[in-house]
Amino acid sequence: MPAEEFVVTPYEVKGRIDYARLRELFGTQDLDAPLLERLRRIAGGELPPLLRRGVYYSHRDLGAVLDLFERGSPFFLYSGRGPSGPLHTSHLVPFELCRWLQERLGVPMYIQITDDEKFWARGGLSREETARWGMENLYDLLALGFDPARTHVFFDSKSIAALYPLAIRVARRIPYSTVKAVFGFEPSTNIGLVFYTALQTVPCFWPSWAEERPVPCLIPCGIDQDPHFRVTRDIAEGLGYPKPALLHSQMLPGLLGENAMSTTGDRADNALFLSDPPKTVERKVRQAFTGGRTTVEEQRRLGAVPEVCSVWALWRTRFARSDDEFAAVTRDCRSGALLCGECKGRLLERIHPFFEAHAAARERAKEWAESTIVTAAPKPL
Repeated sequence: MPAEEFVVTPYEVKGRIDYARLRELFGTQDLDAPLLERLRRIAGGELPPLLRRGVYYSHRDLGAVLDLFERGSPFFLYSGRGPSGPLHTSHLVPFELCRWLQERLGVPMYIQITDDEKFWARGGLSREETARWGMENLYDLLALGFDPARTHVFFDSKSIAALYPLAIRVARRIPYSTVKAVFGFEPSTNIGLVFYTALQTVPCFWPSWAEERPVPCLIPCGIDQDPHFRVTRDIAEGLGYPKPALLHSQMLPGLLGENAMSTTGDRADNALFLSDPPKTVERKVRQAFTGGRTTVEEQRRLGAVPEVCSVWALWRTRFARSDDEFAAVTRDCRSGALLCGECKGRLLERIHPFFEAHAAARERAKEWAESTIVTAAPKPL
């Protein structure tokens, strides 16, 4: 991908992303209206905002997974989190969709907490910190409403006995030249990070291994994670397992106007953390980058540009309760009828209750989080 345009990898996102072109470059499929309608029909209810409003826009083999589901072969869900700090609202995007799919279709959910990968990838983090953040992040994810009986967690440093027997087979299939080409690893890259590709692959195949039959896998994730799973898909059939299917979301813009809600370095004000107290949330939203004009008069006359606005992006993902409300926010923003200050005030009225409810659910999730962690392999390999 030309550096002068944009860069999207699992370890770096920069530049103004052309998502249609990125889909073409990655060779993924358009998440079109007929496929969304089919999913709506199978799920038996209205699609969530993340699907209705185009946050998820691309896929690999979703149709094939739905074919199998309708023929009586349920899939399982898999997504993960690399714990390097507290969660922000953008981190919830794949897990909110997973929770909806689990609720509607009754399918199992596998979550991978990659505390090892973050230790290898982030030089400033200790093992103790990544492990601690792993549990803190897990509480937040489970608070979204996953079914304890159908939710299983691979917490890498705690689950290595469960993962490693299959990781051995996976690793043998992936040459260093492949991970070097896909991720741009340098000679100085530590070998832990190189091996991590094998560990991230294992959950895609684990239920098939455990049940001794092909079990389809569906992975909702940001499109920046697609390179990991291209490697997985390349080796799947050689190991006798189904290729995982994927649903790709766009990256949500940061509050500071950056292309993605990243919190690298001192960019804490670029995101709304679930642990932010109300006054901090208020300050961040009030100072957030928008698509507004320089003056009120100019905005009344010319309107604003919602597509580049971090506040509009928050309305889009979860805070507009209906599509009619979201359409009204978009229309009034574009026409100049809704000024940025008023829009931010309305949004805060939605964010504060959301954070309060999430904090309460998080406390409840602490009671059963440990019980979800898988610690043993299902059988000898």
